Amino acid sequence: MTDRPAFVLLEDGSWYQGTSQRPVDPAFGEVVFTTNMTGYQETFTDPSYLGQIVVMTAPMIGNYGINTEDLESSGPQISGVVVRELARTASSWRSTGSLSGWLSESRIPILEGVDTRRLTRHIRERGAMRGLIAEGVQPTKEITSQLMASPSMEGLDLATRASVKARYTDGIHGPHVVAYDFGMKRNIVRMLSARGCRVTVVPAQTSPEAVKALQPDGLFLSNGPGDPAAVGYAFATIRTLAESGLPTFGICLGNQLLGHAFGGSTVKLPYGHRGGNHPVRDLTTGRVLITAQNHGFAVEGDAARVPGAPALEVTHLNLNDGTVEGIRHKELPVFAVQYHPEAAPGPHDAYPHFGEFLASMATGTSRKPATP
Repeated sequence: MTDRPAFVLLEDGSWYQGTSQRPVDPAFGEVVFTTNMTGYQETFTDPSYLGQIVVMTAPMIGNYGINTEDLESSGPQISGVVVRELARTASSWRSTGSLSGWLSESRIPILEGVDTRRLTRHIRERGAMRGLIAEGVQPTKEITSQLMASPSMEGLDLATRASVKARYTDGIHGPHVVAYDFGMKRNIVRMLSARGCRVTVVPAQTSPEAVKALQPDGLFLSNGPGDPAAVGYAFATIRTLAESGLPTFGICLGNQLLGHAFGGSTVKLPYGHRGGNHPVRDLTTGRVLITAQNHGFAVEGDAARVPGAPALEVTHLNLNDGTVEGIRHKELPVFAVQYHPEAAPGPHDAYPHFGEFLASMATGTSRKPATP
């Protein structure tokens, strides 16, 4: 087998040589990096990565192959993958195929042989930016022009594209949770079902009247891709439902949308938070949680307040850069976190938030953050 020369090109003109096992059609997306050592299949099928080229900082990827169980959606959501070394042999009793073959079936390019440490340092210094993976020994003027004409992540509504098209229900008995799907990971539904909930997943643009007609006990706002400011159709819906007294829990994009719904705003982070090792301080208990994260935007604010949203208080802060990682309504049973309590992949420090949500549905009142 002869590998083909290929490269990843960034919009600032920098590019990094690599190879591909198969022919490559140009693939465009925002180039980001994740620090997860394992869980690449969950990462690549997470709808929050829609429209992104993911650089893996772990030096070898693909060594345990892929399987039919570790999926967070119906298939790969990413635009492309960049790795230092791609394992040619899968070594796991759970494996049903190779990573490269699985991505190839979905026409997702995987570029190997790249100095991913150098590329990651460049993104940390210059910020996440548009990029592409293409075949060839070096970029051409034509391919560079195509890159510069591709859409930017800022102002891009990808939640509508990532959402389900029709509602569905998981579970039979227990508290009824209506979950807005803005690009929701499957493990969130699994976690809610495992805690005894009946979950009805609805499309992103479902009206508040349609949700009320389902007679929910609680409302869930999911993770998802793109710029939260571009999902403006959801702001009034979320506020209407939350102000009706419906216990509400949001994760990741859900956290950002909740901030917007009550008058706050969001900012694009230089290179985002992606991986399973991000420290977050619970401002109520002082405890530090090691969390799984995947986001490029954050609610604007600090420990003291969320500007423009006096009804909200900040509950969690990121210890690496001080960004807001959790918010709570001061009177209503409404809260959200920026990180992923369902992990997959990642640590389970934040799993008690699901219990907090169930407790709020049982009492109809807001509770202080659960301690792990």
